[in-house]
Amino acid sequence: MERSDALDLEPGIFKSASAEEIAQSLRRSSLASKRRRGTPYQSAMSMLNFFINRAGKNLPKTRRDVLQAAKGKLREAFGRPR
Repeated sequence: MERSDALDLEPGIFKSASAEEIAQSLRRSSLASKRRRGTPYQSAMSMLNFFINRAGKNLPKTRRDVLQAAKGKLREAFGRPR
C-alpha cells in the first residue's frame, strides 16, 4: 500500500445512502490525493467502478442503484457532460 497509486478514501464512504455524498467524497479524495496517475475525475470514477465491479452479484439492487446514481453526480461534480 505504501507504493500504491490508489486514492485514500474516507472510511465507509461506499456505505452511504446518498449518491451526492458518495460523489462529493470521491471528488474531495481525488483532488487531495498526490498518489494518482490519471486526472482527478478518472481516479474518482475508477474507484467507484472498481467498487461496483468487485461487489459483483453480491451487491443488492438498491445499493447498485445508489452507486450508479453516484456516477452521474460525480460527472456533474467535475462538470463533465453525460
